Amino acid sequence: MPIAVKPLSPAIGAAVTGVDLSQPLDDAVFAAIMAAWLRHSVLVFPGQDIADEDQVRFSARFGRLGRRKRKVARPEAGDVHPAVMLISNIRRDGVPIGSLPDGEMMFHSDGAYTDVPYIATFLYAIEIPSVGGDTLFASLYAAAEALPPDLRARIEGRRAVHTYYAGTTDKANPAASLSGEAAKPILRVHEQSGREALFVSRLMTDRIEGMDADESAEVLEALFAIAEREEHIYRHRWTPGDLVVWDNRACNHARTDFPGGERRLLRRTTVESLEGADPLQGVVA
Repeated sequence: MPIAVKPLSPAIGAAVTGVDLSQPLDDAVFAAIMAAWLRHSVLVFPGQDIADEDQVRFSARFGRLGRRKRKVARPEAGDVHPAVMLISNIRRDGVPIGSLPDGEMMFHSDGAYTDVPYIATFLYAIEIPSVGGDTLFASLYAAAEALPPDLRARIEGRRAVHTYYAGTTDKANPAASLSGEAAKPILRVHEQSGREALFVSRLMTDRIEGMDADESAEVLEALFAIAEREEHIYRHRWTPGDLVVWDNRACNHARTDFPGGERRLLRRTTVESLEGADPLQGVVA
């Protein structure tokens, strides 16, 4: 069956069928996938049956793999590939086997607080609760296009500071220690698609450089509201076997709450650099 790409919302996201990610992909198929990813920012591959080495192989076609980074050791370390991080509320001897175990998360872009944010995140669903735990994806391209001229004038040429908050929905009350801080242009041009994106997020963007605290808070709230408009969002309701890959340069994502007594287990890989990417990675449809 030939590969098929079907948009999932007007602003962002597409489903890809006709591909088996448990097998190596030929160049023509991967070129089509890359073109669809650069166009839609989020790709959903439903019905996949893949092991961690399959996910790692597919992720590495996009660029240099990120590594699992931990301040505190987790039981997963001896169970999965070093590039894999488990996203799970399952506990072993009272200790979470992975990261981000419980509850809701505000919109953010993975690694925004680092000098070189992640380019891509890949998430594969293994166990899913009966309700909730959905992932919302918000197009930062659509947000940039929706900026009113007066607000755009206030942020052009400015940078925002992004800070890491561990697994919280309240920046005034982080769930764990804060670590990492980096300033990035608020309006960024995507190096592959050439499109402009509004690079801020409610969870991780702390302040705008060169503005006093009140003005910074006012402008950021206006930017968050635009980025989180319903028409800019695709909501993914997970099914076991879904693999979703998203472009952290072009979208934010958030998570809805879910019952704490139900198991949730997903496998995450990341790409942190275009270095080592497949030579077809620059193809844009």
